[in-house]
Amino acid sequence: MDVADWLRKLGLEQYAPAFRENDVDAQVLPRLTAEDLISIGVTSVGHRRRLLDAIATLGVEAASGAVPMRAEAERRQLTVMFCDLVGSTELSSRLDPEDYREVIAAYHRAVAKIIFEADGLVSRYMGDGVLIYFGYPQAHEDDAERAVRAGLASLDAVGRLDVKSVKLRARVGIATGLVVVGDLIGEGSAQEQSVVGETPNLAARLQVLAEPDTVVIAAGTRRLLGNLFEYRDLGGVDIKGIAARVPAWQVLRASTVASRFEALRGSALTPLIGRDAEIDLLSRGWARAQTGDGQIVLISGEPGIGKSRITEELEGRLHAEPHIRLRYFCSHYHQDSALYPFVDQLGRAAGFVPDDPPAARLEKLEASLARAALPDEDVAFIADLLSLPASDRHPLPNLSAQRKKERTLEALIHQLEGLAHRQPVLMIFEDVHWIDPTSRELLDLTIERVRNLPVLLVVTFRPEFQPVWTGQPQVTMLTLDRLAWRDRTALVEQIAGGRALPDEVVDQIIDRTDGVPLFIEELTKNVLESGVPLVGIPTSLHDSLMARLDRLASVRRVAQIGAAIGRDFSYALLRAVSRLPEDELQSALNRLVASELVFQRGTLPEAVYSFKHALVQDAAHGSLLRSSRQQLHAQIADALATHFPELMDSQPELFAQHYAEAGLIETSVAYWDKAGRRSAARSAVAEAATQFQKALDQLALLPDNRERQRHELELRSNLGATLLVVKGFAAPEAGHAYARARELWEQMGSPLEFRLVPYGQSR
Repeated sequence: MDVADWLRKLGLEQYAPAFRENDVDAQVLPRLTAEDLISIGVTSVGHRRRLLDAIATLGVEAASGAVPMRAEAERRQLTVMFCDLVGSTELSSRLDPEDYREVIAAYHRAVAKIIFEADGLVSRYMGDGVLIYFGYPQAHEDDAERAVRAGLASLDAVGRLDVKSVKLRARVGIATGLVVVGDLIGEGSAQEQSVVGETPNLAARLQVLAEPDTVVIAAGTRRLLGNLFEYRDLGGVDIKGIAARVPAWQVLRASTVASRFEALRGSALTPLIGRDAEIDLLSRGWARAQTGDGQIVLISGEPGIGKSRITEELEGRLHAEPHIRLRYFCSHYHQDSALYPFVDQLGRAAGFVPDDPPAARLEKLEASLARAALPDEDVAFIADLLSLPASDRHPLPNLSAQRKKERTLEALIHQLEGLAHRQPVLMIFEDVHWIDPTSRELLDLTIERVRNLPVLLVVTFRPEFQPVWTGQPQVTMLTLDRLAWRDRTALVEQIAGGRALPDEVVDQIIDRTDGVPLFIEELTKNVLESGVPLVGIPTSLHDSLMARLDRLASVRRVAQIGAAIGRDFSYALLRAVSRLPEDELQSALNRLVASELVFQRGTLPEAVYSFKHALVQDAAHGSLLRSSRQQLHAQIADALATHFPELMDSQPELFAQHYAEAGLIETSVAYWDKAGRRSAARSAVAEAATQFQKALDQLALLPDNRERQRHELELRSNLGATLLVVKGFAAPEAGHAYARARELWEQMGSPLEFRLVPYGQSR
């Protein structure tokens, strides 16, 4: 089928270039979703609805097997569903052939529609029987569940048909197992792809055993479904061609379990293996901290090595002990936002929600800070840090920017001290390799004060971060090594949960994951979910994560949008950027949460989602084409400006970063400049220097003309001034900034408004 011609017949030929640029061909077209259409530029709701309706018609054809066939065979796990019309022989004997034809056609259409909606494939119509595959040509992590739900829905749809005043009933058999699929057999219109293995035969035999209006499944399917459904155990049944009795279950209905996986905490955590020494060290640190001998443990390790997992284990072991837990998270997107981890933690602790007016936020903050028994002036500084208005109860003193910053840091230290006087404190500071300079300054102060407090401070970071705190008596450095071979094997077995894997598969997982726990976890799950024993195992974690994203085809776009927003992304911003209908967006997020790619905090519409790991976010973001990535970041910046305009003044660096990613250079320069000026006004000079430099880096991408030179001169002057404060008068960086500024000044004829530039160089 020619896609351009198809669009022309719909009167929507203007979208042909977009379809062509995004490689939408006849094979891809039937599987397009609403988010796909939005991503390629179909912004009109009416046009999108017309396209989706037309695609649905194609989808029934696709579900009926009218899709391009692959020539190569594949070994994969397949869930096979066999649906049969009950009493078809009797119907054929009492109905006119044409009437019977209409009945069968209506039955086929009803089943095909359900299968298409479940993203399965109707392989073959066999009179009153329908052979259906789940897991080919597109695999999903929940193919067994899709098959059972489609089976139940098919029974319902067939039962509701009203054709020739005939009451129709169906029955379904489902089995899951390894097959070889893809060999082409037959010729011409009779050509089809074969499936070799016992699974199709088992599904067909179970269908014969099923009572009318029931779904019967085999053991392989039952193991994959867990408690997603309610069942009736049929015990062992006799299957023709199989000597032993085969266990089978009737599926009664969907259960009330919301997901196949539990959330981030509790039993969902992979058992910690190979880290006994590390946990013992942390436990000893906690014991010393409880006596008032504050301890700091620095945990260093490469991405995926288990830094966060160890902190979670420690928290779990301390759950029953009286203590206060404080968690701070640095962010790649907020490296230039002064005190972002503290602002974030204060907001979470106070229970802020997006729609809270300032007065409500102030009240919540006051209630949260009451635990630390802070003086009014400290509350005022912390409220100001969160951009809350001053109140009569907590007036803000009139101080210089530098003194205000110093007092704000002191107030945050006082908060920690106040909490520590109530109960011992477990303070966790994660991903410090992304820390902003002012937070780094406050962390320095915290480490100094902790030595005399009942506080255990755990700091995690990647190897590229070089801590300056080592060598102090209360500081312990803990570098996480990759797991030993024996521990890798034990971890694979734990994740497998009793499902035996061949030794060669275990050896391959161990060899390819190189002892990184996250790699082992993800790769083992991929093997268990896909059922591919050897050749289908991805060779890297990236491939594993992308395979999981691919299997979540209809929600991959939502994951990509979330990844572009950041490690954490709110439902409100995601909704604004995606522009998806509420039900579609919520369904997509539910599937992402169920797949364990992201976790959810809070309830809709205030929910915030977090990627399970930064690598998951990187994989989703990196899967975007450059043009798509730029377009998406532009949409994010526009959505922020439209729905969260206050951030344009409070976090201009966030806009600058998204505009830079979007390739909107001039706009990015303007926001980096604005961010630098804002930071300088607040005496966050280290952030200001970084922001001015990023503005210059972006500016260098523009054509060299007088306007650019003038802007560069202004930025160089500001950069030089901030570097003098950060680095000192003798710093070569400041000298270089002023030297280039003077060069530009002279090139431009020594404009009077920049007459102080030469003096800056001579200081």
